[in-house]
Amino acid sequence: MSMDIKQIQDLIKFVSKSGVNEVAIEEKDFKITIKTNQEPTYVTATVPSPVAVQAPVAAPAVTATSAATTPAAPIAPASESSNLITIKSPMIGTFYRAAGPEKPLFVNVGDEVAPGKVLCIVEAMKLFNEIESEVSGKIVKILVNDAQPVEFDQPLFLVDPS
Repeated sequence: MSMDIKQIQDLIKFVSKSGVNEVAIEEKDFKITIKTNQEPTYVTATVPSPVAVQAPVAAPAVTATSAATTPAAPIAPASESSNLITIKSPMIGTFYRAAGPEKPLFVNVGDEVAPGKVLCIVEAMKLFNEIESEVSGKIVKILVNDAQPVEFDQPLFLVDPS
């Protein structure tokens, strides 16, 4: 087998932290697929023959994974004709507008935001990640409902920077 159990465990941890939902690595005599959701991470590995593969297989595996999980810029203009800025989800998870059921909402339409202001929480695999604004402006539209699942790079808020 070309990857030992420790390398596979490290890869699983890396994938689950990165926010992607699937990574597949194939070498000549080795294939590994890691899929993540809110459920536990599952790994399937198949080794078609007991042929020994040289150690350098681990290096391309890590390189391929980090290239696939490099996040796109979380902020992009909504369209050419609009001056609104779209704030997107940096990960897959569940979108929450407040820190808890009895807590106040982080932001509402019409609120002014500045870099560092918490806009929402995205919960991924029991980790609650505060999503902070990277721009100044006014919230024009909230594009996701509370407790709704979101995908990586899904638009969450529209902000008017003027």
